[in-house]
Amino acid sequence: MRDRRARREKHPIFDFLNTYYQLSLGKLEAWHPGFGVALEDCRAARRAFATRHYQFAEGTCRVEPSRIGGKERERLRFTAKLLAATHGRPPSFVCHGLHEWAMVYRGTMVRHRETVPFRIPQEEIDALVESRPLCCTHFDAFRHFSPGAQPLNRVQPGLWSREENEQPGCIHANMDLYKWAAKAIPWVGSDLLWDCFQLAVQAREIDMRASPYDLSTLGYAPITVETEAGRTQYEEAQRSLCKTAHPLRLRLLAALENVLAAAGREDHSHVDAAGSPPP
Repeated sequence: MRDRRARREKHPIFDFLNTYYQLSLGKLEAWHPGFGVALEDCRAARRAFATRHYQFAEGTCRVEPSRIGGKERERLRFTAKLLAATHGRPPSFVCHGLHEWAMVYRGTMVRHRETVPFRIPQEEIDALVESRPLCCTHFDAFRHFSPGAQPLNRVQPGLWSREENEQPGCIHANMDLYKWAAKAIPWVGSDLLWDCFQLAVQAREIDMRASPYDLSTLGYAPITVETEAGRTQYEEAQRSLCKTAHPLRLRLLAALENVLAAAGREDHSHVDAAGSPPP
């Protein structure tokens, strides 16, 4: 990936995971054990974990939940709440990947124009968007719909209504597990982050194969959602991703709930007998 970027070669699948999520490769390369794991206090540990999140005491090195800042805590709480809401909602598998088609509807906002061409004409793209129901539940996908396609969507998901709309069958909601895990580092371990990254790569590959773009020169066969057979293939892939994402979402949710609970206990332990925080 670094070699390709040095050559200024864009890739519609792998680059998306870095540029859209604004996550550097360093997030994957820097290992963190996560909350609840104690390492030996040594010179290598002090070099690797020289951040405010870690505590070195009694011969050990570990992340210390009392060091979670206010904004950071709110982000972790929001993430846990969103994950729980998504997990508790029944999955839907009827979107058939049409969000990518809605994004390029009428050719006004074609994000990958300089990287890969369309595999079918613009008029056929527009005809499919107009003939099939749009039911995207993911705000970050919906907000990239072209202006003409947004009113065609059955729901109008917003930034502040994500907890009300996101559901576990959505490819983007499952892809986002990588984003939420990365934003929870170092409280979440890198092993979980890597598992979420691998799922995100699979999800993005299916996402783009089902799009109107032609990725054949990159070695990807299309999922032709403009046909009944293609829609069946997409739904099968979507269900498989949902099944893989299920335990990852629960692992991430459990990790966040554990560290937030520990942070709450630490807060309580720092209150003196009079009920006031120490100076």
